[in-house]
Amino acid sequence: MRFVVQRVSHASVKVDGEELGRIGQGFFVLIGIEDADNREVADKMVQKLLGLRIFEDAEGKSNLALKDVDGELLLISQFTLCGDASHGNRPSYIHAARPETAEPMYDHIVDSCRRAGYKVETGRFGAEMKCELLNDGPFTIWLDSADICPKLHK
Repeated sequence: MRFVVQRVSHASVKVDGEELGRIGQGFFVLIGIEDADNREVADKMVQKLLGLRIFEDAEGKSNLALKDVDGELLLISQFTLCGDASHGNRPSYIHAARPETAEPMYDHIVDSCRRAGYKVETGRFGAEMKCELLNDGPFTIWLDSADICPKLHK
């Protein structure tokens, strides 16, 4: 499982010209789910995401978490994060979870963040989406389940 987390001043997502989600200050997160991922991996990834301290405190140090700034989440499914471009120029998506596996896992991640008390916006799973954001910093973090929970990663 892979998350690309961008600290944003604001972000939004549209499908077919219709805005489906909009947030203010918070995290814009692209989520890639692999075929070996499970709920235990997802829970560890969500825990890491919600605990990230990448907002500036009064001294300008990245020391505050999402909850400390009343931050919001825009969570976008993106299977291309699971692409392997190590051979040739066309990525292989052989390790990306099939939609019937990935969508319930994505929904679990969204629900977990909502249950934790955060405002969560989403796009539409499997749709072609147009995302706009203002990356604040810029500040971007890559979270990979192979690093976050290696004992659970298969």
